[in-house]
Amino acid sequence: MTPLYVAADIHGHRSEFRECLHEAGLVDHTGHWSGGGARLWLLGDYVDRGPDGIGVIDDIRRLAVSAAAVGGHVGALLGNHEVQLLAAHRFGSSPVAGWDEPGGFRGGWARFGGREKDLRQLRPPHVEWMTQLPAVAVVDRFLLVHSDTARYLELGSSVATVNTAITTALGSSDPATWLDLCGRMSDRGAFRDAVLANPDDRVSLMLRTLGGSVLVHGHSTLTKHFGVAPRDVSGALRYADDRVLAIDGGVHEGGRILLTRLR
Repeated sequence: MTPLYVAADIHGHRSEFRECLHEAGLVDHTGHWSGGGARLWLLGDYVDRGPDGIGVIDDIRRLAVSAAAVGGHVGALLGNHEVQLLAAHRFGSSPVAGWDEPGGFRGGWARFGGREKDLRQLRPPHVEWMTQLPAVAVVDRFLLVHSDTARYLELGSSVATVNTAITTALGSSDPATWLDLCGRMSDRGAFRDAVLANPDDRVSLMLRTLGGSVLVHGHSTLTKHFGVAPRDVSGALRYADDRVLAIDGGVHEGGRILLTRLR
């Protein structure tokens, strides 16, 4: 079986991203794909909070092409920060009905770590790429999602229906639809109290509905949400009776990008 790697929440840290890929042998010293037939999945939040989110997207798009040329694969999921950036781009600072947020989507995006550089450098190819990203995937019995939430299931009962619903929402011109999607994608902490003895807990529900035997997510940093000191971030964290793997090492909080080999 070909190697399978995952990483999440790069948040504009372009040089750190390239460094961890180089250490794993997936790119050479120039940043070009050198991983052969290996597979790399990235679980969202490429933009905001760091110095060059659009540069990270450009790197991912290039790597996907060069990996495919030699039999490898680079896949990417949608994160909540991509949704927020797209909303800021589409609706600007217009008031949003039902949301008491100064500056509308743009104000909310900025408050949650949006960087003006990302918005300024955003081009139609970046918008098109983000709006076509899947939100969930099952690869080798691993259920890959960005956020540690079960609210994906509000959108469908299969990988295909969830992804189609999110793509449809991203094509909407209705601010309420975008606000609802931002809320779903930003939810977190749904799996912390899950136990294997409860067949109806949210981990079991996610796996049973969407597939896979282990759920892998980013979004909630090990540093802030799991209490790991930044200097101690060294690897992904398994919890919920080993059925969930958290891989956001909190690079923007002084931690690191956790490139994790699953196979």
